[in-house]
Amino acid sequence: MYLSRFLSLHALWVTVSSVMQHYPSVWGHYDVCKTQIYTEEGKVWDYMACQPEARDMIKYVKVTLDPPDITCGDPPETFCAMGNPYMCNNECDASTQELAHPPELMFDLEGRHPSTFWQSTTWKDYPKPLHVNITLSWNKTIELTDNIVITFESGRPDQMILEKSLDYGRTWQPYQYYATDCLDAFHMDPKSVRDLSQHTVLEIICTEEYSTGYMTNSKIIHFEIKDRFAFFAGPRLHNMASLYGQLDTTKKLRDFFTITDLRIRLLRPGTGEIYVDEQHLARYFYAISDIRVYGRCKCNLHATGCKEENKRLLCECEHNTTGPDCGKCKKNYQGRPWSPGSYLPIPKGTANICIPSISSIGNPPKFDRIWPNISSLEVSKPNQANVCDNELLHCQNGGTCINNVRCQCPPAYTGILCEKLKCERDPGGCSQNSGQGPISHRPILLLTALLGATGLCIC
Repeated sequence: MYLSRFLSLHALWVTVSSVMQHYPSVWGHYDVCKTQIYTEEGKVWDYMACQPEARDMIKYVKVTLDPPDITCGDPPETFCAMGNPYMCNNECDASTQELAHPPELMFDLEGRHPSTFWQSTTWKDYPKPLHVNITLSWNKTIELTDNIVITFESGRPDQMILEKSLDYGRTWQPYQYYATDCLDAFHMDPKSVRDLSQHTVLEIICTEEYSTGYMTNSKIIHFEIKDRFAFFAGPRLHNMASLYGQLDTTKKLRDFFTITDLRIRLLRPGTGEIYVDEQHLARYFYAISDIRVYGRCKCNLHATGCKEENKRLLCECEHNTTGPDCGKCKKNYQGRPWSPGSYLPIPKGTANICIPSISSIGNPPKFDRIWPNISSLEVSKPNQANVCDNELLHCQNGGTCINNVRCQCPPAYTGILCEKLKCERDPGGCSQNSGQGPISHRPILLLTALLGATGLCIC
């Protein structure tokens, strides 16, 4: 008895789980692209907007340093200890693994002691500026979902700019300025993200919050993604429907959180003082132990999967779309212009799937109850087009659909769907004694109704 109850409960749980996985929570996870539903017409696909899960994007990054020889250790040099800036007997040597600090140590697993980190050369050429550009490239459009976090092992820089690119590094825009003195460094009044609002969330600010100089307990710099989300979704991001609605309707907001590349511009190392101690220039350098960037592949709400192929991230496109970002319709699925999916209406959104071109229709499924623009039925070679079926595009006036590519019409009728009387072509037109009778308006009415259902018109 207990076994049968257990099996019954297990079966119920499996059933509930299988049903629940297709239904997002109240604000929508968008983690399912389609599911089968039952209608009066039978089992059909129900399509919805979908997107990949957020992940650690650093796993897929390519890093470039400029100047390329800015990493310490070639030739070997000494630098001062992090905790004691006057203890200058540490060595960086690129030829010795234990003493090397290459760029990949910015992205390795942390938790070891002492921390591993990338390190620049020291400021030995002072007063010439010590400038370093660290470019992070994904060769893929990324949507940020969490704060960007940079951990320094040398004290946070006195001056830094975080920049973004949306076109694979061809052009750059500032994301945020960081300085111990914003007015002096960038001619900007200091602000924090807490000074912003829904109306000013896209404002580029300079913050002094993360630039406290050479202090071992002050390592982290943030670019606050979640605090900006909170202006729309609430402090704990409970109202994601509001955020998704804004992202859906405000392209500038959506683009603000979208990148292909990031660039960290280090302009002045942390000094901790008003002046630079020229007797101890080995105190001044940049060292980064960790960079965190969380986001998802941008797939235009047409995919839940994103795979790495030939060292490049590619969306696993659904909804009959294709391309790295699912940014176009597949061949033979261009029955209407490509469009991104939509988060609205909550919770499932709108899939905006690509539908078959009229020349490739053959036993098609029902796509969101939308049919392609069949105004292109007037093709020059009707026998080469898939133009009929037994669901929506019926052959009229007793015609028979042959292999979904043509209608075999009765002797008195012609046309793609047997909708025209042959006598219309005669000079005298269709008369009562032609043996074919007056023109039947039924096929035209049916075609008009079909086009009306798709939002089209006969003009």
